[in-house]
Amino acid sequence: MSARIPTNAERHAILNRGVADIISKEVFTRLLKAGKPLRLKQGFDPTRPDLHLGHVVGLRKLRQLQELGHTVVLIVGDWTAQIGDPSGRSEMRTMLSAEEVAQNAETYLHQFFKIVDPNKTEVRRQTEWFNHFDLKDVIQLTRKFTVAQLLKRDDFAKRFAADQPIAITELLYPLLQAYDSVMVQADVEFGGTDQRFNNLLGRELQEISGQRPQQVFLVPILVGTDGAQKMSKSLGNYIAVNDSPNDMYGKVMSIPDKLIGSYYELLTDVPDAELAGIVKQVESGAVNPMTLKKRLAALITEQFHGKAGAQQGAEHFERTVQHKERPADMPTIALPFGGATAEVNVAKLLHRAGLAPSAMEGRRLVQQGSVKLDGRKLEAHEQSVVVKPGAVIQVGSRRYVQVVSEAS
Repeated sequence: MSARIPTNAERHAILNRGVADIISKEVFTRLLKAGKPLRLKQGFDPTRPDLHLGHVVGLRKLRQLQELGHTVVLIVGDWTAQIGDPSGRSEMRTMLSAEEVAQNAETYLHQFFKIVDPNKTEVRRQTEWFNHFDLKDVIQLTRKFTVAQLLKRDDFAKRFAADQPIAITELLYPLLQAYDSVMVQADVEFGGTDQRFNNLLGRELQEISGQRPQQVFLVPILVGTDGAQKMSKSLGNYIAVNDSPNDMYGKVMSIPDKLIGSYYELLTDVPDAELAGIVKQVESGAVNPMTLKKRLAALITEQFHGKAGAQQGAEHFERTVQHKERPADMPTIALPFGGATAEVNVAKLLHRAGLAPSAMEGRRLVQQGSVKLDGRKLEAHEQSVVVKPGAVIQVGSRRYVQVVSEAS
């Protein structure tokens, strides 16, 4: 069995489009030219049930390599998810239960296979090897590295210098992820730039274990719809793989103009020459950014919902945002009405209606002026309001829910 050697154009796209760093680029290039199938590892911790477009950046790169005949090895981090990756964190993460992790993991594979080819993918769960770990195995693993090595990791170093707590379990996280590479004999590990330390540790552990060290392929971190921080469900600035066509299209349209170029680069197959032209158009203002965003939104939505879904999203956006019409298929939420009106907690209502990922995010949306009741923008202090049956709650410019009376 062999892999197809990429053409010069294919190799250029693999090595340069949507790439932050490759360690070592020279060796990885040589491996591509050798025509031997590579084992391409990428791990995902099911700390939450959904993937977003930030995850898609790396998965698209894996799909490119699958098409040449290489094998993707997806690691479902059902052990490390219980710890939570401390990458980029300034405080300890809350540990998840095994049941929570299992529930989240159920939805993952369906979403993975919207991007990568299931027929060229090997799915491995950490429980295959860590379920058999005992204290002796943990001690043997920890003996291979020093505390000084782990404290070189940027987030650990900052927290240590600031006298902030670092749990022993957090120090174990990169060791466990590194052990995954040994168990699946990875040739290349993929991750965002925040995974550099963890991936390099896997490379080192493989060498200690007598294996050929994996190459490390790092992709850029996708900035979220707020234009400021990495895309994250906890920050509410995400576009989910499972979003409806209307939501996916609308959320792409909401990104700041400065992100247009990077979204085209990381999430579409627009040719490089055309991409360069788009970037110039954004910088010069030669083209209305909305025109560029409409095409971008259509290209991204089409990947997950087909041409019909992209068309639906475009029509919904034009109707509800550009022409400010309320959608005919507006979702509803039933509330108990003891009389003609009812008092509701807006944050909880938004969360229950699926317009906010949490009640805390719902409160933030009210405070920043993003919520309207029957067309009137709520003030920051209006966390509880009186509503009538038929009232319409609006978040941003495109998401609505209508309040109806609960059937008696």
